[in-house]
Amino acid sequence: MNGMKLDRNDIAILRILQRDASVSQRELAALVNLSQNACWRRINALREAGLILNQSMMLNRKLLGLGLVVFVMLKTRHHSADWLETFRRHVSTIPEVVDFYRIGGDYDYFLKVITNDMDSYDDVYQRLISKVELDSVTSYFAMEAIEEQRPLPL
Repeated sequence: MNGMKLDRNDIAILRILQRDASVSQRELAALVNLSQNACWRRINALREAGLILNQSMMLNRKLLGLGLVVFVMLKTRHHSADWLETFRRHVSTIPEVVDFYRIGGDYDYFLKVITNDMDSYDDVYQRLISKVELDSVTSYFAMEAIEEQRPLPL
């Protein structure tokens, strides 16, 4: 955080923005009881400190025809830096992979894949295994999103 100490106003700003980044600066300033200039300076300081990475919109994936969510657990026998870099580059070319983690435990990697349907997921699977050697690929299909893309607990 570049040594930045967050106060209650900074936390309030972050809470509001992560729920709705489209809120106007005037409205945000009123919600946190600051002047517009003070609010603007704080937002800029939060950006410069790296706390605000970007602004985006949450889309309704089902209305866009993206009804299938798959959690993919991967194991590999390869743990070299070169293999990992090749794997990272490869997975990053697959747009349906929306989250990608290296994890501890029985598996080495965790992917969240969002796609249209089972045929589309099979295409993702085929692309995934085409460029790198994997020991095992286990897929879990979500039946219902109970909570999705929740705000960070500040």
